[in-house]
Amino acid sequence: MENESAGRGVSHWGVGLLLLAALLVAGVLAWRTKSDSRDAGVQTALEEGPLSVEELRARAEAEPGNPEGWQELGFALFSSGDFADAADAYGKATDAGGTEAVLWSALGEAKVMASEHDPMPADALAAFRKAIQLDPSDSRARYFLAVKKDLDGDHEGAISDWLALLADTPAGAPWERDLQRTIEQVGAINGIETDQRIAEAVASRSPLAGGPELGGGAGIPGPSQQQIAAAGAMSPDQQRDMAMGMVERLEQRLASDPSNVDGWVMLIRSRMTLGEPDKARKALSDAIAANPSEAGRLRQEAQALGVS
Repeated sequence: MENESAGRGVSHWGVGLLLLAALLVAGVLAWRTKSDSRDAGVQTALEEGPLSVEELRARAEAEPGNPEGWQELGFALFSSGDFADAADAYGKATDAGGTEAVLWSALGEAKVMASEHDPMPADALAAFRKAIQLDPSDSRARYFLAVKKDLDGDHEGAISDWLALLADTPAGAPWERDLQRTIEQVGAINGIETDQRIAEAVASRSPLAGGPELGGGAGIPGPSQQQIAAAGAMSPDQQRDMAMGMVERLEQRLASDPSNVDGWVMLIRSRMTLGEPDKARKALSDAIAANPSEAGRLRQEAQALGVS
């Protein structure tokens, strides 16, 4: 029973890790921009600058039947940490006829991130399943459907699915190392060997494995050329500032809802990702103080994340 509880906790830590799709948005987009640097649209966007959220919202509302406008608004809102409004925008994009798999998996992820307590809301799961129906290679949907297996106690099934995703991930992708960490840490908590299997998955890659973008050919959910250019133009310090802002918003949410244990695990993981072990330890201390009955679980998960 204790192991099952730990598995559930790491599972939602895995969901928090795709704060991978939040913490690393800027990095992924910069990577995409490097591939698209000859595109005249990117150069134009760099010169003109990105549209604000307010401008994107006005444009989407002016053309409510155009899924692209809602998709771009959803991406901007997600990038700013406004996950509930991002889910609403992505939902309007699908209602307007958007049929791309990445749009549905973006909708699912936004619903997961907006959820205060349920690590896998039913409507998010339905969106991921729709994405896989449209494109079985959609990386984000594959990741979260594996998370669902882990939440249900099928830790081996989850790890196998993540390993298959790793085998399809291009070397050097911004999410590659974090995906490996997910596999390693869920394996460690549940007594499943993963080191050799990770090595085999990496070795099995074809030269074109996965393509250069998360989510098969279409990538993270539909950034416009302006958004790609803007993220690609960010300095490393600006990208870190963007990530820090997202983590600080999570910290603020926990201040108003300190009973959210999964949120604390997400915060600890995020602080470690940002290279802030002292703040990760403080988050662990605050989490235990707010949830003394969960102290054992919190310490176990923090230890798996390298927090002593």
